Amino acid sequence: MKEKLQNVLLSITAKVESNKYLGSIKDAFTMFVPFIIVGSFGSMLNTLVSGANGLAQWVPWLSNLSPAFTAINFVTISCMSLPIAFLIGIKLAQREELPQLESGLIGLLAYLAVCPNTITIAVEGLENPVVASGLGSEVIGAQGLFVSMIMAILAVKLFKLLSKIDAIKIKMPDSVPTGIARSFNVLIPIFIIMTVFAVAGCLFNTFTGNYLNVWIYNIFQLPLQALANTTVGILVLALVNQLFWFLGIHGGMVIEGIRGPLSAAGIAENIAAVQAGGVATNILTRGFWTSFVVVGGGGITLSLLIAIFLFSKREDHRAIAKFSLIPGICGINEPVIFGLPMVLNPIFAIPFICNSVIAALIAVVATNIGFISCGVLDCPPGLPVFITGFISYGFNGIIVQAIILAVTFVIWVPFVFLANKQAAIEAASK
Repeated sequence: MKEKLQNVLLSITAKVESNKYLGSIKDAFTMFVPFIIVGSFGSMLNTLVSGANGLAQWVPWLSNLSPAFTAINFVTISCMSLPIAFLIGIKLAQREELPQLESGLIGLLAYLAVCPNTITIAVEGLENPVVASGLGSEVIGAQGLFVSMIMAILAVKLFKLLSKIDAIKIKMPDSVPTGIARSFNVLIPIFIIMTVFAVAGCLFNTFTGNYLNVWIYNIFQLPLQALANTTVGILVLALVNQLFWFLGIHGGMVIEGIRGPLSAAGIAENIAAVQAGGVATNILTRGFWTSFVVVGGGGITLSLLIAIFLFSKREDHRAIAKFSLIPGICGINEPVIFGLPMVLNPIFAIPFICNSVIAALIAVVATNIGFISCGVLDCPPGLPVFITGFISYGFNGIIVQAIILAVTFVIWVPFVFLANKQAAIEAASK
């Protein structure tokens, strides 16, 4: 069974890794993660200086900083569809061996070409709404995320196709500077791409009454986000993540193409809802994953280290645990995974694969009963345990982390004793 499972998962991994589109999405979101974290901190700082319980009640001048922190959140999270389209264009161009900056701009502008470029504003006292030029939040924000990803990929693919047609390239004399010659070389392909996407977006709106970004959001993105925020959806992501880690494959990178867009859209909508006076409803955010699903490392191996210190009689395990403890406290568990090892280890397989699922279930239940709220702040990876829980979820987040570590510790202990027994049997047979 182990060999069959290994072959199936390795086959899936090979397909995911070789898929240039999923790989480009994964790389784009990996690059954009720091900006999402900074944006969520911008929202927190804005609340800190200007909220009803903020510092401005004692130092009124601090309220003047509110627009600055609002701007930080706006340009990172509220506008995330735009940089994601640009980054996907660049990352896909790297894989397709196309000009990267041009491809990034093509991906971004092709997305904007299919979206509405006017905003309808209802003005008190006027019978008809005012229509002004501009991009609405449904275009630049999380609502347009999936459309921007799809349009960027399609535009770069079309760019690759057109780049192979020499007849549409404007060739300049050798005396013309390289930059200018390169610009004219892609002029007609860019014109064709922009025309195709703009006309397609216009026709789609004409025949359906909806712009493409609104339609895809309602048909695809909303159901996917709803599924990802169910208990089953989160548990499946945690399980798949650990199955790949069991094979020595970075599970987070494998699922990032799916988890990245969903968690980014989730926190963006949570922040927008809270800022509008509502309640955050998306459980799955990167802060949720970092704080609970992989607290102390995927498989909650920090609990294993504690169990080894208390109960292990194996000197090799105790030695590895000693130099793995500090990284483990910061959620870095590669020393355990490849040192103990956890990879294809039949003794520790069950808790290693299942503990993140159990941790996710505990955190989901805590959210559903209202003990913790859905996250509006993503903490940076690599911070010590309990600090991550406090940053994203306050003191109650620390309590949930402590419960997770305690429960998974109890689960790890019998397997530590089993490893002791295995070592004794091996020693007796020598």
